[in-house]
Amino acid sequence: MNTKAAAGSWSPPLAQTHVGSSRQVKPGAGSRYLLITLALSFFSLLFVLPLLSIFAEALGKGWVLYLQALKDGETLAALRLTLTICIIAVPLNTLFGLAAAWAICKFSFRGKRLLISLIDLPLSVSPVVAGLIFVLLFGSHGWLGPWFIDHGMKIIFSVPGIALATIFISFPLVAREIIPLMETQGKDEEEAALILGASGFKTFWHVTLPNIRWALLHGVILCTARVLGEFGAVSVVSGHIRGVTNTLPLQVEILYNEYQFTAAYALASLFALTSLFTLVLKFIFKRRTQATARSVA
Repeated sequence: MNTKAAAGSWSPPLAQTHVGSSRQVKPGAGSRYLLITLALSFFSLLFVLPLLSIFAEALGKGWVLYLQALKDGETLAALRLTLTICIIAVPLNTLFGLAAAWAICKFSFRGKRLLISLIDLPLSVSPVVAGLIFVLLFGSHGWLGPWFIDHGMKIIFSVPGIALATIFISFPLVAREIIPLMETQGKDEEEAALILGASGFKTFWHVTLPNIRWALLHGVILCTARVLGEFGAVSVVSGHIRGVTNTLPLQVEILYNEYQFTAAYALASLFALTSLFTLVLKFIFKRRTQATARSVA
């Protein structure tokens, strides 16, 4: 009887019961160096070497030809169009991202999940398919195209079509950066400001916006980079009209296909510099955003 009682009340030592949960696997020095070497090799192969090759080809025949390629009339027209589309698309996507994030994180309403799904839609649709959608809608034989043409407005093969396609492709980027942070912060500070008599605009300007400023800047940087480098959707709706509807990515393709390699790589080097600058800003703003999220948590 005593033996059974003793057996029923027996429990394994504390060290044995928790040995599996408290044990930490520490990789050896050899494994650590192997993983670091593989990561650096992969990074060098896919990022560093292509960038170096672009600058080597662009500057291989000297600075004179490099600068001449950048001063070409069609190239300057493509640059102006690209900057114009950027000026149109980025502010509109920023306003949309702020409005969508505010609605999703601060209010409860029917269709909330549908709105979130629609925001993610351009991320799952091929840019070429997105361009074809706008051709079907606004082309000369599309659903809405004849009406616009009858009223003197041309959408496809013109600047409005390029702007619409670019906005569609890039509009999720700002919202997807702001929404997680706003969900983490909750609604307590805004509700306190409203109780104290602040208006909705003052609450947004003095409470919400300072809390999300780094995430907002991060999203704007990503959106700008996507707008500047968009190729697929713009290629479908632009018509490739030289000096009129060609953006910089399309101009690079045309120069490369015409065997003007120095000019093509010169323009590509501009994109490479933009990518490096974007990468640095992205790193800075992401660190700031993470620090803000940790302080809230």
